[in-house]
Amino acid sequence: MLYESVQSLDVSGPLEVFSGAQRIMRARAGGSRGYRLRTLSRDGEKLRSSSGLTIVPDGSLRDAPPSIDTLIIPGGAGSREACEDAELVAWIERAAARTRRVAAVCTGAFLLARAGLLAGRRATTHWAAADALAQLHPDVDVDPEPIFVRDGHVWTSAGVTAGIDLALALVEDDLDREAALTIARHLVVFLRRPGSQSQFSATLAAQEPRRDCLREVQRLVVENVGAGHTVEAMAARAHMSPRHFARAFRAETGFTPARYVERVRVEAARRCLEDTSEPVALLAARCGFGSPETMRRAFVRILHVSPAEYRRRFKPEPESASVA
Repeated sequence: MLYESVQSLDVSGPLEVFSGAQRIMRARAGGSRGYRLRTLSRDGEKLRSSSGLTIVPDGSLRDAPPSIDTLIIPGGAGSREACEDAELVAWIERAAARTRRVAAVCTGAFLLARAGLLAGRRATTHWAAADALAQLHPDVDVDPEPIFVRDGHVWTSAGVTAGIDLALALVEDDLDREAALTIARHLVVFLRRPGSQSQFSATLAAQEPRRDCLREVQRLVVENVGAGHTVEAMAARAHMSPRHFARAFRAETGFTPARYVERVRVEAARRCLEDTSEPVALLAARCGFGSPETMRRAFVRILHVSPAEYRRRFKPEPESASVA
């Protein structure tokens, strides 16, 4: 379902995923079986996305089929105004009643919440809008961390590219993991991320420090994750006492020094698990964890999955083993 000032990638990303799934289903079945994709807006007229791109819907809300398998509500700058459209919100509520599953990308979650579809449910949205969603709808359990969340038949996702992750998860739910991975490879998606993965990396999540010395410490951690980044060592690089450094770092980044280093190391180890076949013990040492068990605990705490399971799920398979 579309509306004025929708985020164009929230629309095109999932559409590309389902279009890829459609090709796979037809190839497997040897016929015309597959998804039927339709975009609808309030009046069916062309509209402009938040980036200025003109989108022509397939029809109006009156053209919606009697039953809908998957209803996806994208986000965008126009979502707040769309929430004030009583007719649009009422249509979402009615349509959801005859839909197998409902999903929202980014701030599309505000429309689901306004329609009463997130009441008593766990949901996510773009991290920058999570507080607003929680304040406007206290009956929703808003979690700003995950890439996407499934609560029963209702799915919500973080912003922009997370809509692709959400769509891949929906396809995997319908077909299988291999189909989702095949689509991800064709779209040149770097990684089919798990829903529990954090929306933002440590380097993005951390606020940029005002002081040059703290920014320099961050840079050194990222560039040499395996070094001994103790508070004392980092404080010495910043020419501060350990206590003063720890207070200043947390005040200016939002992370304790230890938590920041841990997250950077998890990101580095995650990339190694995706790109190499090196043993976990070797990667743990290289990324500064000291032991495989320390690395495992960090992965479970931050990504909610062990290193071995992470590699099993998300390391690309050799092209010869993929499904055409």
